Amino acid sequence: MSYAVKNLVEGARELIAFRIGDQEFCVNIMSVREIRGWTPATPLPHSPSYVLGVINLRGVVLPIINLSIRLGMKPVEPEARHVIIVAQVGAKVVGLLVEAVSDILTVNDDNIQPTPEVTSDLEKQYARGILAIDKRMICLIELGALFPDAESEAA
Repeated sequence: MSYAVKNLVEGARELIAFRIGDQEFCVNIMSVREIRGWTPATPLPHSPSYVLGVINLRGVVLPIINLSIRLGMKPVEPEARHVIIVAQVGAKVVGLLVEAVSDILTVNDDNIQPTPEVTSDLEKQYARGILAIDKRMICLIELGALFPDAESEAA
């Protein structure tokens, strides 16, 4: 068994880190299907403010979520240099607009610090912890908590 596989078996997990504004976040790499360049989305009428619209991804209609708005941050205006993280959330596949993917991290559970008590209730719902790595503070996001409808449909 290789070291990487053995390490993951013993409680480590791989996370993909990305930037929105001047903050870094990460999600479990197992929920990420692909990372692709920005593609303009076709708006959907009466959709939530964080839904930019939909794109055609190899014949599948993919909703594009402006993750900065969904996280309650200043809206990010999509630019050609931004990327879409295609992620599986419950039974649904969504595209998450982020500014850039910054890293792939392999961490153990003891590397994840609890979310501080001063955070809002909304933040406590989706933030599963904080990673302090190389002078960086990276918030671990639980995608199922950001999109609870997708999780309940999978059950």
